[in-house]
Amino acid sequence: MDQQYDFGMVGLGVMGRNLLLNVADHGFKAIGFDKDPVKTADFEKAATAGTIVKGVNTLEEMVNQLATPRRIMILVPAGKPVDDVIESLLPLVDKGDIIIDGGNTYYTDTLRRYQYLAPKGIHFIGIGVSGGEEGARFGPSMMPGGDITAWEHLKPILQSIAAKVNGEPCVDYMGNGAAGHFVKMVHNGIEYAIMQLICEIYDILRRGAGKNNEELHQLFSSWNEAELKSYLIEITADIFSMKDPETGNHLVDMILDKAGSKGTGKWTSQIAMNMGVAIPTIDMAVTMRNLSALKSQRVEADKIHGDKQAGITSDPSEMLNAGTLENDCRGALYTAIIMSYVQGMAMLHTASTELEMQIPLHNAVKVWRGGCIIRSTLLETFYEAYLRNPQIPNLLLDETLAKLVTDNIHALRRVVSQAALNGFPAGALMNALTYYDAYTTGRLPLNLLQAQRDYFGAHTYERTDKEGKYHTQWT
Repeated sequence: MDQQYDFGMVGLGVMGRNLLLNVADHGFKAIGFDKDPVKTADFEKAATAGTIVKGVNTLEEMVNQLATPRRIMILVPAGKPVDDVIESLLPLVDKGDIIIDGGNTYYTDTLRRYQYLAPKGIHFIGIGVSGGEEGARFGPSMMPGGDITAWEHLKPILQSIAAKVNGEPCVDYMGNGAAGHFVKMVHNGIEYAIMQLICEIYDILRRGAGKNNEELHQLFSSWNEAELKSYLIEITADIFSMKDPETGNHLVDMILDKAGSKGTGKWTSQIAMNMGVAIPTIDMAVTMRNLSALKSQRVEADKIHGDKQAGITSDPSEMLNAGTLENDCRGALYTAIIMSYVQGMAMLHTASTELEMQIPLHNAVKVWRGGCIIRSTLLETFYEAYLRNPQIPNLLLDETLAKLVTDNIHALRRVVSQAALNGFPAGALMNALTYYDAYTTGRLPLNLLQAQRDYFGAHTYERTDKEGKYHTQWT
């Protein structure tokens, strides 16, 4: 009789192979399919001694050797390839089997697939997976959502292979429908924002204050030992110390300043606009990637407008007060990173109700504490805030978090001011500050906007002294 395997994987690329090897390392029998026999052979060779793994080159071989209910994860490029795999699996699986999409899938595609498979008796679940190649191999953060029956069947395996923080696995149920992929999408939007914020602080310190890469390595390393401790700060410190083997220069200085934004970060921004949720720091992070792509135009424009930074003194360190430069940049980055999380979590709060996902927000920040790209000591603070008030619509309403922000907001103001005065593009930092100031202002000037709209379009307005909608004949 054929070996009965516990978990199957379709797609043995970097993520699929490493995740499946992780499954095998935790005592489960793992079988993987890939059309490429080289990939299946490499998968078997990479297995830890004593684990039970097998690579096959037909879906029939894999499905026939899985114990029921079959647990089959798909890790192929998002979009049509996922649909193609599902159609190929349907003649082979039985009612009660579980199909998992572990890719970065657009959440409405996950809903569509769930609704397509449910009447056929197939459990379908979307799982966001974060942590990259290393996380997949040794402990990712995972965000499953949707089919609760599928989650219960998968829980023993997923809890075993997930990263652990304080003994808790970094995986939990994210809510109804496509909640898993939606939470992962917002995770990636926050990731976009934090990366852009770090880049802006780097630009101010490097070009504005004249710090070299060795100094930046030391500075970011020290920041990673305090309240800014996080995966992205840690790897940034490492990057500054890496030398290019070809030229001997620091590698970061040899990398072209162009980046793309075709994936989940862009989706986060688009969907937030549709939902009417303000996430300006994430929006700006996407915008800055789009602007970075205009390299040749930027170089030409720099020749024409190159004197915009004439305000910087001959001594770059005087851009900010030399004694407070590093502290101000640290405080500014810390505060702006908090704003990025605040905006992302506010978006999840809205999706939880408006899209009927019923997302347990404490679970989202709990599973982000380890294994994922945006893991940070700050997440423990957010987790505690949600334990105090699970329904809080915005983390700025939590008094503990509010104090962290008010203690550091003046550093953000100083850095944003100096960036603006000296021509440094610091849009994410600026938008983080604007979000804070707007959200914490009891009366905004939009009363004038409402008057304007009523003036030219009879859109009506509400009054401060009584209920109802009103229109004025302005001329």
